[in-house]
Amino acid sequence: MKKLINVVLGIAALCMLFICYRSIADQQEFDAAVKQREIDVKKRLIEIRNAQNAYKEQNPNIGFCADWDTLIAWVKEAKLPIVIKQGVLTEAQMEKGLTDSKAAAIVARGDAAEIAANGLQGFRRDTTWVSLIDSLYPEGFNPEELRYIPNSDANGGEKKQFDLIAIWIKTKSDAIIPVMECGAEFETFMVGESKLWSREAQNRRELAEGMGNYPGLKIGEAGLNWNNNAGNWE
Repeated sequence: MKKLINVVLGIAALCMLFICYRSIADQQEFDAAVKQREIDVKKRLIEIRNAQNAYKEQNPNIGFCADWDTLIAWVKEAKLPIVIKQGVLTEAQMEKGLTDSKAAAIVARGDAAEIAANGLQGFRRDTTWVSLIDSLYPEGFNPEELRYIPNSDANGGEKKQFDLIAIWIKTKSDAIIPVMECGAEFETFMVGESKLWSREAQNRRELAEGMGNYPGLKIGEAGLNWNNNAGNWE
């Protein structure tokens, strides 16, 4: 009888040990999954920031883009200017008033005597245009995914889109500038069958709101606290 009790107690101890192990392992796996979700969203937000900055650069009168369809269509077709540089101006040339743009203009006129007089033989500043997608994104990048929050469909639902705001504001110094904001709240990407996901999202929301912060991950700030499109995790 005593031997039987010892066997039962031994089995019970092993069961408790296994339960403790699984509890710790499950929590570690969940924490790793949460971290990966955040990494995925941050990566997508950085891709959006790159697209928006390039859009504003080429459309200064429009500013940032407020419409996903327009931004994605532009990204598919856009090209970026790449300046090919050969030759460097000397201090003596710059003291005479030469700048890169003035030197490039002299070379562009093609007057050999003028080029020689300014010592610009071999000086070159040419602009070529390359695909924005090839320049800013890795191979296989799909512009259509820009609008969607990664893992927002992890619970079997439809993909959710990032909240996107692009407006012009007047600063305290009366300057009119374009600003943008793009974000995803915790509940949109911390989703899954386990109740751990909803609990994690709620805990993070309460913590963020308690500190007066955005309850999720975002870039930019559509207000007077403009931050040059920085991420709220940076």
